[in-house]
Amino acid sequence: MLINTSLLDSISEQARNNERLRMNFNFHTSPESKSQRLLNAIEIGSVIPIHRHTHTAETYILLRGILRVFFHNEGGEVIETFDLDPLKGNYGIDIPQGQWHSLEIISPDTVIFEVKDGPYLALSGNDVR
Repeated sequence: MLINTSLLDSISEQARNNERLRMNFNFHTSPESKSQRLLNAIEIGSVIPIHRHTHTAETYILLRGILRVFFHNEGGEVIETFDLDPLKGNYGIDIPQGQWHSLEIISPDTVIFEVKDGPYLALSGNDVR
């Protein structure tokens, strides 16, 4: 499958029309896949709560747009901030396993390529703030 402007535009349009203001496009074949690979289109105003993945690291590569990634401590306080903006040479981030994090979308039509180990595990109450 070719990842091109047409595909990104389509996913971004779906995100704009989704009440969560985000939409993913999976490349993995099932939730049980050992590698969870997807495009995630996220619009300004989408709420991505502070959360962590205790079983895997997570990598984002920004394909377009601008976003801010926050690392939090156990108390929920921001301890580091990273701005991803390809025009400034910041293309992605690798989030260590167990690291509390959240996102803020800075520009419309933001799309990331996201990878984490599978199988897919829904976040438990202990992993969301």
